[in-house]
Amino acid sequence: MKVTLLVFTMNEIDGMRVIMPRIQREWCDQILVVDGNSVDGTVEYAREHGYEVLIQKKKGIRHAFIEAFPLVKGDVVITFSPDGNSIPELIPYLIAKYKEGYDMVIASRYAPGAKSEDDDLMTAFGNWCFTKTINFLHGGRYTDAMVIYRIYRTNLLTELDLDKEESYAPEKLFRTVIGVEPLLSVRCAKRKLKVAEIPGSEPPRIGGERKLLPFRWGGAYLVQFFRELYYWK
Repeated sequence: MKVTLLVFTMNEIDGMRVIMPRIQREWCDQILVVDGNSVDGTVEYAREHGYEVLIQKKKGIRHAFIEAFPLVKGDVVITFSPDGNSIPELIPYLIAKYKEGYDMVIASRYAPGAKSEDDDLMTAFGNWCFTKTINFLHGGRYTDAMVIYRIYRTNLLTELDLDKEESYAPEKLFRTVIGVEPLLSVRCAKRKLKVAEIPGSEPPRIGGERKLLPFRWGGAYLVQFFRELYYWK
């Protein structure tokens, strides 16, 4: 089994300097840095340290996923944030749990034994609300349906139509670009795929700026969740 680590960056030089040296090269067969046009030296740092780099063409984290996946060489992919929120040392534990026979394993911030030190009242409530909504509407059993830090079969992107623009139609209502992870959680639940979680605490972010658009993203996600009741089978 080959493993690709997808590292998403946009002006994350401070986090990159602290986090990337903690990632052991033998953990993964490919490390691909997908950059949203950083101007703070993030790309230069990644290249100097021998990482494969892709500069995304269209703005938004979803487009970073879609543009990166044709370059993914692994049978499985781990999606990772180098801003300090994702603990690198959990990578071997995610891989080990996945090898037990799961389609996806999530590093949950809200599983027993884990906590988020990066949440504020708004993000804590939002993550709780969205996860409960997914569980109620689509039969999930998640404690954290929203987090980026997870491992899954690479072919899930196309198998679950996550690469299709029409899957993200609610974006147009809110004039934004949302992430892939919530819809990935929804469609794994709808297909009754084998999903597990491990505790994955979320430390405070290191440098950079939080890129959250809570009202636009929140509205688009909620519409997406309800739309999935009839849209995709």
